[in-house]
Amino acid sequence: MNRAVITLQEYQGFQRAYDFFNIELFGGSLPQVLVTLQRHANTRGYFSPERFKGRIEKAAVHELALNPDTFTGRTDEMILSTLVHEMCHVWQETYGEPSRRGYHNRQWAGKMREVGLQPTATGEAGGMETGQAVTHFVIPEGRFSKAYAKLADTGFQLHWQSLPVAWSAKKTSKNKFTCPECGQNAWAKPGASLICGQCFKSGEGEIRNMVPEKRAKSVI
Repeated sequence: MNRAVITLQEYQGFQRAYDFFNIELFGGSLPQVLVTLQRHANTRGYFSPERFKGRIEKAAVHELALNPDTFTGRTDEMILSTLVHEMCHVWQETYGEPSRRGYHNRQWAGKMREVGLQPTATGEAGGMETGQAVTHFVIPEGRFSKAYAKLADTGFQLHWQSLPVAWSAKKTSKNKFTCPECGQNAWAKPGASLICGQCFKSGEGEIRNMVPEKRAKSVI
């Protein structure tokens, strides 16, 4: 593959999918938005109204973002269902009455069901359809399911996803202890109780308890 076209290939794919579902599910009524790939924790995508302002044209456009960290293990149909989930927010911002930022209200939920996605706070049937954190599942034989099958028949495919990040926490087998009096160091298992041999001097000196080193917490 010519690596010079990677960006064009992937973003054109999402633009093509947006335009396709706009016609198939929304009658071509949605405005153009800027589709981006953004890594935001605990979300598969988000919609942000008028997030971009023109540098040349005097205009503002909405942002529709998808999280590539959530692509792994999900089919193209599942990923594009997130695109349509956010397109329902675009529809509501344009023609409806959106609630406070990030809230999924009844009007939005109704549009989701209309286009073939079942809103649910749990990800399963029977979950709350409204709320601050609401996901969805594809309704079998619904409008989205049929539209995606039509798109897939054209050979449409997504090509890229984030590389899974393997985080490993290295356990500390020994901890550093220091005598507050003379500065002598020793290493032992965390939780050990040590006295300083230098200060004690074969029973003739002072008993000094050695202090464990405080470790900074790592932030991931």
